[in-house]
Amino acid sequence: MAMWALLHLLTTAFVFSWPLTPATANLEGDALFALRRAVKDPNNVLQSWDPTLVDPCTWFHVTCDGDNRVTRLDLGNANLVGSLVPELGKLERLQYLELYMNNLTGSIPKELGGLKSLVSLDLYHNNFTGSIPSSLSNLSNLNFLRLNGNRLTGTIPRKLTKLGSLKIFNVSNNDLCGTFPTSGSFSKFSEESFKNNPRLEGPELMGFVRYDITGNCK
Repeated sequence: MAMWALLHLLTTAFVFSWPLTPATANLEGDALFALRRAVKDPNNVLQSWDPTLVDPCTWFHVTCDGDNRVTRLDLGNANLVGSLVPELGKLERLQYLELYMNNLTGSIPKELGGLKSLVSLDLYHNNFTGSIPSSLSNLSNLNFLRLNGNRLTGTIPRKLTKLGSLKIFNVSNNDLCGTFPTSGSFSKFSEESFKNNPRLEGPELMGFVRYDITGNCK
């Protein structure tokens, strides 16, 4: 009986110390492969993304931590064509999402606002349309938010001003409208961060100019 009890204890300890269960690995692998299915890859940079492998940490352009959880996705300037997928919001420990200088279209998924570990979101120089998701204001660890060089419309969500860790913010060269916030973390950003948005009316003047100066900013 003592031997069986010891074996049970060792087995339990092994199971709970194992860094990544197959279910978790498959969840993250499925999320990444959803992106793979949503884009065209003429340069075959995603050739190693094999859905039959349990561990996506073996795929090129994917970085993982010591627990084999995805922390970084480096696909900048990869000539990808297509759209982002909401499944990316399942990468709970993702810190860097680098998808700049591709030909990605469609809207920015609001699910990216669930990536609470995210430090850098670089989507600049693509062809994204639609508005900037207000859910990005949930990214309390975000240092870098670069959305410049797209075709984004609507206002800049005021909720983004609560991102206290934000160091770099750039939405230049889009089609944003209204005024841009100047409070909170936005007090340190110059007008260079907002330039070349023909419908953007300039900085919000607290108490004098309302946020959506046109009243019909879309």
